[in-house]
Amino acid sequence: MVATTYRVSVDAIPRQNRREVWREALAGLQLDCELPEAGQFQFGELTAKRSTSGGQLALLRSTEQQIVCSGHAASPGMPARVAIIFHGYGRGSITSGQRSCEFADNDVSVCDLQSPWRMTLREDFEILLLELPRERLLGRLGHNRLRLPAVLGATIAAASVRPVMRTLGGNFAILDKADLATAEVAVTELVAGALLGETRLDAEAMTQVQAGHLRRVDAAIEAQLGNAGLTIADIARQEGLSQRYLQRLFERQNTTFSAYVRERRLERCCNDLIDPNYADQRIAEISYRWGFTDQAHFSRMFSATYGTSPRDFRKAVPRDVEGERTRGRPRLARGTATVLRLAPNLASSPVARETVAPLEPVVPVEPPAAVPEGRGASHHHLKVSRETAHWGYLSRAIPPVMSVQSGAVVTIETLTQHAFDDYERMIKGDPGAESVFRWTAEGKSVERRGAGPMDGSIFGRGAGEGFGVHICTGPIYVCGAEPGDVLEVQILDIWPRPSANPAYAGKSFGSNAAAWWGFQYNDLIDPPAKRETITIFETDAEAEWARAVYSYRWTPQTDPFGVRHETMDYPGVPVDHATVEKQPGVLAGVRIPARLHFGFMAVAPRESDIIDSIPPGYFGGNVDNWRASKGTTLYLPVAVPGALFSIGDPHFAQGDGEVNGTALELSLTGQFRFILHKSGKATKPHVEGLAHPLLETPEEWILHGFSYGNYLRELGRNAQSEIYQRSSVDLALRNAFRATRKFLMECYRLSEDEALALISLGVDFGVTQVADGNWGVHAIVRKSMLLGASGA
Repeated sequence: MVATTYRVSVDAIPRQNRREVWREALAGLQLDCELPEAGQFQFGELTAKRSTSGGQLALLRSTEQQIVCSGHAASPGMPARVAIIFHGYGRGSITSGQRSCEFADNDVSVCDLQSPWRMTLREDFEILLLELPRERLLGRLGHNRLRLPAVLGATIAAASVRPVMRTLGGNFAILDKADLATAEVAVTELVAGALLGETRLDAEAMTQVQAGHLRRVDAAIEAQLGNAGLTIADIARQEGLSQRYLQRLFERQNTTFSAYVRERRLERCCNDLIDPNYADQRIAEISYRWGFTDQAHFSRMFSATYGTSPRDFRKAVPRDVEGERTRGRPRLARGTATVLRLAPNLASSPVARETVAPLEPVVPVEPPAAVPEGRGASHHHLKVSRETAHWGYLSRAIPPVMSVQSGAVVTIETLTQHAFDDYERMIKGDPGAESVFRWTAEGKSVERRGAGPMDGSIFGRGAGEGFGVHICTGPIYVCGAEPGDVLEVQILDIWPRPSANPAYAGKSFGSNAAAWWGFQYNDLIDPPAKRETITIFETDAEAEWARAVYSYRWTPQTDPFGVRHETMDYPGVPVDHATVEKQPGVLAGVRIPARLHFGFMAVAPRESDIIDSIPPGYFGGNVDNWRASKGTTLYLPVAVPGALFSIGDPHFAQGDGEVNGTALELSLTGQFRFILHKSGKATKPHVEGLAHPLLETPEEWILHGFSYGNYLRELGRNAQSEIYQRSSVDLALRNAFRATRKFLMECYRLSEDEALALISLGVDFGVTQVADGNWGVHAIVRKSMLLGASGA
């Protein structure tokens, strides 16, 4: 299947290969180029997005060159195409035969990809190219011979299309298929109107007066296509023309009034059938909207025109279920609700409700009795097993597995969700790991893996759909915790979970996956261009360094239920090592220094009954900051009674950014002290009003900003889908800056101007991660700078 989006940037390509890579990128648009001989070709970016309706939108930025179209005849699999081009900047000309058109910044040109032409770009440029089936645009103009290429001039329609194209270019990064499908219709109508007004028609076919009448008639018909009783008499009366004259106008286009109206209605129905915005509407609703009152007649007309029934046509539209890789929940169809069920061991929980619950108080499940504080009673051990783990989601309604008082010390075991990358080293012989990971044809120990539907009805991956991947131990109920309080989590110690396989005694093992959700996936140089690579690492009891043992590339794996996984799209799929080719000796001579930490530490959010574990937020979660290590303290704002603390995603090491999608994932055990700070009674000024995760080390304060601080509230009903589409580093940086400014002004009593000076001169901002849906930026404030401040 052709990818929905592809990106090429020659900046990251070795100089000797840049020309070839750029030409290959343009070939995807059925174009070629001629580059200047002098100097090196330094700069070229191309990003293209395809829609469900057969259109394609491409954004190109590069240096001076000639872009060449050789002309491509239509074929059964590829209808003739036309290109609408918005010239954001960069002057030049388009030439076809003896015809030449100059263009400047913000001009719009139209080119026929079926005919040869050459675009000369005389300086650095940016163009936005919308490629459509030729008949969709030119079919609107009848059978007149249009002179293309053309640069649109000064008509109202041409003036209107420019800001639309400029908006598409400016929002290209967040443009989705539904937006693109809607924009295609609008741009097509505007450009068709501009061409009718500007293109010189064949004198033998139609006079300019007749062309003007045809434009008026066409606009009148378009405005009334939904009127099932529309007749030629209605249009003639409205436009002050005779019916006979109108009939002759359409005869000159080799059609009739009724045939033209029927064609336009069918085209509108066709567009809506493949538009994601109307995916939940019945075919009868769509056809009725465009003037077809008899469904049998509509089906016959549609089949005669498109060679298939409306139902089969709609089914054949590629939905990009596999091509559009997404870690998050797809948009919910309008008017529908997905009912979720928990795994069998949690079936009694009230979490089995509608996906996005209203903001209402939730009565928590009665917590287990807390162990009373006192001699020998304040230290607890929480082992990991199928009874104490929840996989891939957070919830305010999961029954807690332990209840503790403020001040308690708890040892907590955690497992990496990547352990099945090497069963022999990371699972075999380990009762806790085997309890969680067991999966046979008869069933799974932990059924739900993610926040999706239990029947896997969206993608068919499995229960929970993998919309969330982390194995979380917990939750722990903290007695007395109420919304508005702050939970302090002191990380007292961390150590690796040793392999239980006698063949690997004294060793611990972990995995790094360069995965499809990583930042690198669309920017690979070596073939194959799309690949996922797993590298297995080992460490010893000292856990100071890790070294690579071997690597392998993911091959399609079939899980015990018979589902084939082309990519790592579902957590805990057993990897059959007979199907992969191991590469020993990778990273030879390289040692990875230990940064033992937990990527996931969270309290339950208040906004929804069940959420994907991947995007972090104000509640903590998958923050993935390697500084959350031994000797540090994490502060989390409590959102629900009991706090409901969960922990997982254990890491041996990670760098800032986590760019290939994962860290060195290795099961760990940690020891923690929990301290509750009651709202209004806190003795530490930095916890009052805390609205985001705050990390404290002996030397530093580390504040966290995300693209959306509370994406569940800010992005609305489809938040768990939208967060994966809307995240950006600049939004995360903005929120990290604001959190830092607030912290310095409140806790150290600095004025805003003082805080701004200190932030720029002494605070280090870093990219925490770009792998978790809600991207993160952290700010590091050194305590030594503030020893003399009034609030110190």
